[in-house]
Amino acid sequence: MNAAMNKITRRQFLKTAAYGLGGAALLRCVPRASAADFPQGEKLGRAFTMVEVKAKPDVSAQTVTVLYDDTVVPWLREVRGVHPYRYKQQWVEIPEGYVWASDLQPVRNQPNTPVKQLPNTSLGAGMWVEVSMPYVDVVLENKPISPGFKYRTAGGFPIRLYYSQVLWVDQIKTDEQNRVWYRLNERFGYGDLMWALGEAFRPLTPEEITPIHPEVEEKLVVINVEEKYQTLSCFEGNSEVYYCRISAGKRYDPDGTPLEHSSTPTGTLNIWRKQVSTHMSGGTTGAGYDLPGIAYTALFSGDGVAIHSTFWHNNFGGELMSHGCVNARPEDAKWVFRWTNPPVLYDPGDLYSKDSEIPPTKVRVLEG
Repeated sequence: MNAAMNKITRRQFLKTAAYGLGGAALLRCVPRASAADFPQGEKLGRAFTMVEVKAKPDVSAQTVTVLYDDTVVPWLREVRGVHPYRYKQQWVEIPEGYVWASDLQPVRNQPNTPVKQLPNTSLGAGMWVEVSMPYVDVVLENKPISPGFKYRTAGGFPIRLYYSQVLWVDQIKTDEQNRVWYRLNERFGYGDLMWALGEAFRPLTPEEITPIHPEVEEKLVVINVEEKYQTLSCFEGNSEVYYCRISAGKRYDPDGTPLEHSSTPTGTLNIWRKQVSTHMSGGTTGAGYDLPGIAYTALFSGDGVAIHSTFWHNNFGGELMSHGCVNARPEDAKWVFRWTNPPVLYDPGDLYSKDSEIPPTKVRVLEG
């Protein structure tokens, strides 16, 4: 399915806004993608942008077709191929041919039975949820506040959440067709309120965010941001207990100034804040970013640099990709989030290291 499908038109949006974006009118006008709209398969891939499908796993091979933004295809298997001047040589076989793996987000289509009552927390009724379908379209309850939502609304594009994003649900409604809708509220965002079908979200449990080895104080995260390596290792004393590939900062500042090295700060720093989910934005016109629902964020630099989950590329261990942060696969970011100190619980899902009695984990960033 491509980006032109299931999109709310500008006229529809304005009509909904005239009703105050509330009640039954809002729920009827929400564009959506249901589980049935996606292909069958245990593992799927979502195209990030326009992607060429090759006859062989070789960038010089014949192009047999093209996938457009948000097209979802069966992910049959990964194979080694040829892509000169790129560090990653993995390709994905799909029914039509082969796609360079970095151009596809690995996703699953796992709809859920929505809950109809929210649990009580220290911050009121609510729960953390994770997008469990390739994507889901939403509509805003309020006028758009964040730069990204303003841009998409002005252009008549759908506002869309993607597989693995994590957000907070603070209200539930049932419509005339007995469908359950969640109101998504970014607790650490701009204040945008969104409605989407509950089937597209998996409620997170407190157990799956429980800290890993919280009693171990001698913990160290070592990150190598040299472009040909792009690795992250977790140590308990001298023992490496976790390893993964990451993508670090490109060789320029957020304002576009060229740098000799990665824009991820090097040296040894402390984790100073952790959040189950946050909204990140920054950069300049033409090179900016505005991303909601970034999961499992561990900030270790005062200017907002963090280790966090990433859903907008699949180039881990390849090129430098970020504006300075350490991009990780969702499963890797989640493990690192749970393992690093200070421990952060499901409720409230946010903690400054200065407010914990447990010393923060050190992060050592190397280049080379």
